[in-house]
Amino acid sequence: MQEHVNDPYVQLARKEGWRSRAAFKLMEIDDKDKLLRRGEVVVDLGATPGGWSQVAVKRVGNEGLVIALDLLEMEPLHGVHFIQGDFREDDVLERLEACVGERQVGLVMSDMAPNMSGVPLVDQARVMHLAELGLEFSQAHLKPDGAFLVKVFQGSDYEAFLRLMRETFKTVQVRKPDASRDRSPELYLLGRALR
Repeated sequence: MQEHVNDPYVQLARKEGWRSRAAFKLMEIDDKDKLLRRGEVVVDLGATPGGWSQVAVKRVGNEGLVIALDLLEMEPLHGVHFIQGDFREDDVLERLEACVGERQVGLVMSDMAPNMSGVPLVDQARVMHLAELGLEFSQAHLKPDGAFLVKVFQGSDYEAFLRLMRETFKTVQVRKPDASRDRSPELYLLGRALR
């Protein structure tokens, strides 16, 4: 708790009005990769507390659409359509797909993480399962030049998932933003342009 309170990104988020330190991760990636274009349709999986949605809605503007989904409740955020539910359940996925409608999505972002058990092998499998579900959604809904940004942890199944990403997208890059804690095994994979 002490580390969290003293974290410079947590303090900066509070000072600047961001909902979480994760906003800085997305801003850094977007500044480099230019993912959030004006008018874009963006789907934010694992959105709560809303840091990524907050960045996305600012950058896509009023012409864009940000759809956020999470198992946990999220405080309303102007310009963001929020769906509460478990992404692994068919009815929740159907609600998300209905919200997307006929529009093609420019960016799917997934910062989803399961409730951690403390058992590394179990947690890694759960994280990779969520990443795979996000990838499946991306394959079905991204426009041809769209992008998928997903949090993964280094460990078992990482190489297999990286191969899946490379089979799905023309380019795949690894991102470790400065706002990610050094000791954290989290990485972000960025896939662009569907094959």
